[in-house]
Amino acid sequence: MILASASPRRKELLSFVTSHFTISPADIDETVSVDESPKDYVSRMAREKAKEIVKLYPNETVIGCDTTVVLDNNIMGKPIDEKDAYNMLEKLSGTTHKVMTAVCVITPEKIYEHIEVVDVLFYDLDEQDITGYIKTGEPMDKAGAYGIQGKASVFVKEIKGDYFSIVGLPVGYLNQLFKELGR
Repeated sequence: MILASASPRRKELLSFVTSHFTISPADIDETVSVDESPKDYVSRMAREKAKEIVKLYPNETVIGCDTTVVLDNNIMGKPIDEKDAYNMLEKLSGTTHKVMTAVCVITPEKIYEHIEVVDVLFYDLDEQDITGYIKTGEPMDKAGAYGIQGKASVFVKEIKGDYFSIVGLPVGYLNQLFKELGR
């Protein structure tokens, strides 16, 4: 089994489901297509990552995944700089937004695709909350400029859905799928 991701968070989460996997990060173009919905985008990213790695390992089970933060149907990717991170967190302050995680599992026999959509409500954040968090460096490699499993956990007032999908991998879904597949 191969995880098509370099994310240490996804590696840790997959280890909850199986210890028999290796890492082979996919390098794909993550540009959003014109008029592409957030759900279509995150699903396409997971699928393309898995397909990229299955070319190298055609007889293996490959897991591709992608997570994005969505506010008002707009995709919030990883911030390009600290100002971008500040703007993202300011927009998320006091709002409910969606975190979408798609997973694509390609086996030698079949392709399985799944998407989790989780609602996350943030408390109102002040300038000190946002600048203090940005100074940690934590938001710079995360969709929506925050990692729920880290220091930004204090920003979260409510979650409706699968916590682990917000972190980056729907472990419950994968566990059930692997049980069905006998893996």
